[in-house]
Amino acid sequence: MRSILVSLLTLAIAAGPAAAQTIERLRETGELRLGYRTDALPLSFVDGAGLPAGYTVEVCKEVGEKLRAALELDELALAWVPVTPEDRFASVTEGRVDLVCGADTVTLERREIVDFSLPTFVDGAAVLMLRGAEPDLTELAGKRIGVRGATTTEDALRATLFDQGMQAEVVLFDDHAAGRDALAAGDIAAYFGDQSILVGLIQTSAAPETLMLSTEMLTVEKQALAMPRGDDAFRLAVDRALSELYISGRMQEILEEALPGIEPGLALRALFLIAPDLL
Repeated sequence: MRSILVSLLTLAIAAGPAAAQTIERLRETGELRLGYRTDALPLSFVDGAGLPAGYTVEVCKEVGEKLRAALELDELALAWVPVTPEDRFASVTEGRVDLVCGADTVTLERREIVDFSLPTFVDGAAVLMLRGAEPDLTELAGKRIGVRGATTTEDALRATLFDQGMQAEVVLFDDHAAGRDALAAGDIAAYFGDQSILVGLIQTSAAPETLMLSTEMLTVEKQALAMPRGDDAFRLAVDRALSELYISGRMQEILEEALPGIEPGLALRALFLIAPDLL
């Protein structure tokens, strides 16, 4: 028992100083480093001007302003750092970003690597198909189906195939647009992704009328802002900022601005009711 306690104390001492530096560094440098995705439209992407955009990006901008005010800084510059599904969490652990403003599902496995804020969005894995295709997932048996690699959607897809005893060739893509284009070209029979991202793929397609989104979802997933583990002061400051946004109604406004015309599902509507913490 003594050896276990000593080991835990050693880990805490080793992790403590590094993890507790975020607030102090913000005060010293006046800079908040934000990771963003370039391919997760409408949550996190690059707009026509080459700038970070999307729902989660806008949320992070608001969080940055809340942090500036809370720390009584004249200015808190936002430094935007592009990240990918493969390196987004490493960008946190390696100190390249303070927050990841992407489309990041909270899982226990990921919480072994990074910490997460209060939930910011609820999404789920769905299927993009050519209009007129049979929406029943069992019809995809024996066919080529696509998914973005290194995502929870890939994990959910493989688990679904296993649970249903289905055989299908899973084709991994490096970005969502490439998966959509492969579907349009008939190279794959379906493309799997977060429902919000698939909506964005339809909206930006050259022929949106040829695509349809299945009504069946494989998962319901909470998303949040990823940050360094063990930095309680920084996490509390971020969660307080998000709570203020929820309670003031600003989170709802950001959603409506970023996803105009999209009717939130039951899970997302519930999030706006239960996510806020009392200040």
